[in-house]
Amino acid sequence: MSKVGGMLDELSIQITKPQVWIGLALTALFAYAIYRFGRLLIKALTPHIHRRLAPVLKWAWLLTVSVSWLAVATFVAYLPSVPVLFELGRDITQGFRHSAGQLVVVIAMALIAWNLISTLAARIVAEQEFNRRSVRVQTLKGVVESTLRVVVVIIGAIAALQAIGLNATSLLAGVSVLGLAVGFGAQSLIKDVFNGFFILLEDQYGVGDVITINTGQLSGGVERLNLRVTALRALDGTMHIVPNGQIQTVSVSSKDWSRVVAAVDVTYNANLDEALRVLQAVSTELYESPDWRHFFLEEPEMQGVVQLAPDGVTLRALYKVQPKSQWALGREFNRRIKIAMDEAGIEIPFPQRSVNFGANPIEIRLTRDEAAAPNAAQDTSTQNRRRPPVEPSLGRDPEEEEI
Repeated sequence: MSKVGGMLDELSIQITKPQVWIGLALTALFAYAIYRFGRLLIKALTPHIHRRLAPVLKWAWLLTVSVSWLAVATFVAYLPSVPVLFELGRDITQGFRHSAGQLVVVIAMALIAWNLISTLAARIVAEQEFNRRSVRVQTLKGVVESTLRVVVVIIGAIAALQAIGLNATSLLAGVSVLGLAVGFGAQSLIKDVFNGFFILLEDQYGVGDVITINTGQLSGGVERLNLRVTALRALDGTMHIVPNGQIQTVSVSSKDWSRVVAAVDVTYNANLDEALRVLQAVSTELYESPDWRHFFLEEPEMQGVVQLAPDGVTLRALYKVQPKSQWALGREFNRRIKIAMDEAGIEIPFPQRSVNFGANPIEIRLTRDEAAAPNAAQDTSTQNRRRPPVEPSLGRDPEEEEI
């Protein structure tokens, strides 16, 4: 009974010291790191051992780590009156002061840091709505995650070298000289990193944007962006990996706002005033539609007759809309304007060409068989301009030369 009382007296004295609490916290952290490291090894061995042996190994490892931590905690708190645990904790502590023990701790701590970075990055979720904030969050998430992982690897490598007895300071000095020599031959890599840094700093584009690089050489949606490369996904699924240093000009189709160029051609025989009224009606109809109104940033702008082309007269309106909505709105406009022009009896032109043979011209005109073609009433009687037969897609259209 007196022995138990002496142990309690020692514990009550030691537990008031701040350094004891700090030591207990650090040993608990090291114990958890080693436990996770052991679980990772057991997981790797599970496919190669009997299935009933894996749970036994997990429980045995948990018991081993728990008893070891309790012993080390007894030594850290300096409770020599505890019979077995104090000596065991002293032996374990001395063992971890050697190279092998330090190396295990370094690897385990690096493993925890690596998994912690992945866990924290997974909790950063960008908004579902496409805007500049969601673009920056999604982009910086990947950049910060990759940068922190590089830092963990570098610090872990330096600590591991120190643990096995190598002087990391002199080694780093030698590596820096080698790095300077390699740097002269890696100027393109340095250029990639600098360009990537300014792309992120100035928010030129980010993950989720649709861009065209170097005046039409490559186009697609930005799927991944870091300091070195930009990864573009084309509409046909092709992934383009572009070093940032090779990007000279960037055309961003989803920056802040976008525009629909709502253009339609009519024949020279058409009533232009009536065609303009139809264009105005379709534009207003789209603007006031509950399904499309939230995409518009301003009322449609009517530009009128903008071109007298060889095959017809071009009428145009402009819609200022939310970024990345211009393709879906453009497709819906094309559907509605075609039906509206048919209802109004206004013809959209078809190609007419003249071919000359020698001195006498022979005119070839592409015409429709009026007997076979249905009249305007039959064309539009079963069509609902305001409600499409299938739900329209909000996906984008391919940029020039993308597919």
